[in-house]
Amino acid sequence: MSQPPAAPPPAGGPAREPAREPAAAPGTLDRLTDLGFAAGWSLVKAVPQWAADGAFRVAADTAFRRRGPAVRQLARNLHRVLGPRSTPELLAATVQAGMRSYARYWQETFRLPAMDRDAVAAQVDAATVGREHIERAQREGRGIVLTVPHAGNWDIAGLWVTHHFGRMTTVVERLRPESLYDKFVAYRESLGMEILPLTGGAPPSATLRERLTAGGIIALVGDRDLSANGIPVTFFGEPARFPAGPAMLAALTDSYLCPTDLRFTTGGWAQHIHPPLELAGTRLAAQVRSGAQQIADVFERGIGAHPTDWHMLQPFWPGDFPAGHPAGVPIKNPPATASVPTAARR
Repeated sequence: MSQPPAAPPPAGGPAREPAREPAAAPGTLDRLTDLGFAAGWSLVKAVPQWAADGAFRVAADTAFRRRGPAVRQLARNLHRVLGPRSTPELLAATVQAGMRSYARYWQETFRLPAMDRDAVAAQVDAATVGREHIERAQREGRGIVLTVPHAGNWDIAGLWVTHHFGRMTTVVERLRPESLYDKFVAYRESLGMEILPLTGGAPPSATLRERLTAGGIIALVGDRDLSANGIPVTFFGEPARFPAGPAMLAALTDSYLCPTDLRFTTGGWAQHIHPPLELAGTRLAAQVRSGAQQIADVFERGIGAHPTDWHMLQPFWPGDFPAGHPAGVPIKNPPATASVPTAARR
């Protein structure tokens, strides 16, 4: 799932006179971040659709032209996705469209509380492939793990699941400030989701296993490892690490494991729930490795077909990590010395 960016640190180097450094600066930044998102939820849903479309498009294009660290990292990631067909012109166009897609996600996040949810769910339903896999799991009283990449609009997909099948359980990163995290939890709970924190509380794995054993639906982001225990996979021809959680939970509870592609359409959303994966091997470790690579293969095809909707603005492949960075430990910002594809400088 796509998450809110962390608040940026104050600009500038160390203060020459520490006594003049405002002691409350970190708290002030947190409050400003919280106020900014609160304003987004209050204001964006109140303006006409055409005005919101224009404002977010301008914001995306401005970010693209400024070529900040997140945009440069998106260019590195999409350069790999495009592969041999990546030219400076195609990459630049793909990155710009990717930033517009990312802006659309945020626009919809702020507007969704005021949208007609029945109409949204119906539109998604009309563009869904693979609904029968969830229906089959429910008929059998079997749990199902839907694992998705950081693509399209995860919250819209979650709304569709809860609208048609009842409660869905998921795990989210704990954000700063805490008040912002609380707002996002309340927002997603209002869509019918059960939200478990990744950190700062009881480990979510036991609850997830309980839900699956009871025949529940859980959804997990499956394309970026947020621990030091990621599973090595090959992704777009390079080594990467995917989280172990989706495959491990499915194996431990004999649940279905269905990778799911998400993307935007011109007027809405589309999703493809793939058939349950067969986890190879008899030992848990082998099954988790098999599942992680199969998820990577499915995501590679989906992201390759619709690269502009993959919202991966963080370093993803180890080749983009700074020298000496521990394998499998994610970082939020690209290293300053990393090379940038030519198109991203244009």
